[in-house]
Amino acid sequence: MSKLGELGARLHHGEVGYDFVKNRKIWYGISILITITAIVGLAVRGLHMGIEFQGGAVFTTPKNTSVSVTQAEEHAEAASGHDAIVQKLGDGSMRIQIAGIDTDKSDQIKRELSKDLKVDAEQINAELVGPSWGDQIANKAWQGLGIFLVLVVIYLAIAFEWRMALAAFVALIHDITITVGIYALVGFEVTPGTVIGLLTILGYSLYDTVVVFDSLKEQTKGITKQTRWTYAEIANRSINSTLVRSINTTVVALLPVAGLLFIGGGVLGAGMLNDISLSLFVGLAAGAYSSIFIATPLVADLKEREPQMKALKRRVMAKRAQAASAGEPPENAVPDERYADDDDAGEPEDTAPAVVGPRNQSASRVRGRGRPSGKRR
Repeated sequence: MSKLGELGARLHHGEVGYDFVKNRKIWYGISILITITAIVGLAVRGLHMGIEFQGGAVFTTPKNTSVSVTQAEEHAEAASGHDAIVQKLGDGSMRIQIAGIDTDKSDQIKRELSKDLKVDAEQINAELVGPSWGDQIANKAWQGLGIFLVLVVIYLAIAFEWRMALAAFVALIHDITITVGIYALVGFEVTPGTVIGLLTILGYSLYDTVVVFDSLKEQTKGITKQTRWTYAEIANRSINSTLVRSINTTVVALLPVAGLLFIGGGVLGAGMLNDISLSLFVGLAAGAYSSIFIATPLVADLKEREPQMKALKRRVMAKRAQAASAGEPPENAVPDERYADDDDAGEPEDTAPAVVGPRNQSASRVRGRGRPSGKRR
């Protein structure tokens, strides 16, 4: 077994672990700081909307145009008075985008470009994009996002409970805000590909969150019938037991996206790949973070506000204090059994919530010795 696989097995069986839930205030603080930075960047710099949303003109030059991309960009900006985006296509032609111009202005720019680029004006293909089309795309994107979020909340509320639905909703908004803020800070152009990337990352983020929630739901069945574990401790167990799986799926998904972003967009200069690859890269990383550090700790916070969970926590703490005063090892030091109360003596013993830290070997060795038959104490 590989070291990573061995670590995953030890995390799953509770032999090692990290207390994510206990340190949730740290993660909340980090998330709030990152989110505020993203919002400030969005408010100060704004989004660089693509031509599909603003309207404008796209000029395509003939093959094997002699000027460079930088020269073509300078000529286009001088002729139009607007910022221009120039991309070198595979056949040697150039694609020049200029936003915010009308039909009359585009004809004038086409004539100026033909002179500066030393090509016949008839060989330059001009396409106009109206702003109304961009408005339709934006409206459809917002509608799709709203419908997606509503359906997610309804599904999670039915499949799990409303607290998990609320936590997942907060995590998704967290991921979207960070991704959009990064776009504003970096200055990448927002295109329909960006919208596709944003909608895609929501699915990835939700997948990781649901995996942890499913484990949490399974391990908290009959939780109030025992006095060994609090809800927060079982929630932490759920995170640790799925941690390696979440890391593996995220890394595997990030590798090809990183290739698109850094190699395709950066080294090869394929600028059109940046539109979707940046949103995917940032969103996948933010989604993995939020499912571990935001969603599940938030569920634990909400659940432990319930009177039943408060009473359970008091019973657990009282029993541990009693065991400590009697010099007995704490029951939560033995992760091999799920619960150890009289009311659930028949529960399976291989799904115990994890204990943060190494297995208590001495407690494991003495477990079961001298115990009478029948119900466990």
